[in-house]
Amino acid sequence: MLFNLKEKLVWVTGHNGLAGSAIFRRLKDEGCEVLTTSRKDVDLCNPNEVDNYVSQKKPDLIINCAGKVGGIMANINFPVNFLYENLMIQTNIIKSAYKNSVEKLLLLGSSCIYPKNVEQPINETSFMNGELEKTNEYYAISKIAGIKLCQAYRKQYDQDFICVMPTNLYGPNDNFKEENSHVPAALLDRFHKAKVNKLENVKVWGNGKVFREFLYVDDFADACIFLVQNYSEEQIINIGTGHEIKIVEFAKLIANVINYDGEIIFDESKPSGIPKKLLDVSKINSLGWKSKIELEDGLTKFYSWYLSSLENLRR
Repeated sequence: MLFNLKEKLVWVTGHNGLAGSAIFRRLKDEGCEVLTTSRKDVDLCNPNEVDNYVSQKKPDLIINCAGKVGGIMANINFPVNFLYENLMIQTNIIKSAYKNSVEKLLLLGSSCIYPKNVEQPINETSFMNGELEKTNEYYAISKIAGIKLCQAYRKQYDQDFICVMPTNLYGPNDNFKEENSHVPAALLDRFHKAKVNKLENVKVWGNGKVFREFLYVDDFADACIFLVQNYSEEQIINIGTGHEIKIVEFAKLIANVINYDGEIIFDESKPSGIPKKLLDVSKINSLGWKSKIELEDGLTKFYSWYLSSLENLRR
């Protein structure tokens, strides 16, 4: 089922965040009108406010990028926030999309929904086939519930609701709060400060031996628009590069991009997370989409944006 974005009305939730802002930028090329809301406009945890907004504006498409997100320590410290807020946001938006006959909905999931002990690279069929990683299980459960609700509306009411599973994203408008930032933003910020303050070393959480996949957020946004236009299936679909890097090498790459030449120390008293998490992207590749931005190029773009935005970073 092809979906033509031209002259459509699109509501992008979470448009100030990492993923939402990239999708907002990408939609400018599609000839559609984009709706955005702040928390002051619509409290997404309030079902009445969400329903009133959707019934008044009548968007043709909703892309839900809103949610409570964060790194390992934030997930460990705030399980209620990660579970409850994401459950409420997703449930309210999905239900209102159905109630108000929204033509299509894209729900942003997360690769953490996959089991911790799973064959690599991770295929979409691994969904719900094992125990979750404990360090982010509450966030994962909230995302799983959102996916299953979309699938339920498709089964019962034939709704064109699709769910995408991105790998680890990085790029403009990321969050730099020390207590809940993701790896790329946290390390970029830490290495930059070390360079400016002429520190002899930088500490990185964990042993550095785990592998991660990183996707530049503009690549991710391009994939989402491609899937909105070309994908309509019950099964979730992965978005990634198909390539992974050991964190020790990733830290060195960031140091190189920033031109920091001090020592990198790995703090093994801190959690490292799951050993490997590489997504199988053969499905989206077979549909005709592949990532274009190489990791070093993406980090260079990210650092350039960071330097130009020091006064306005989310901290």
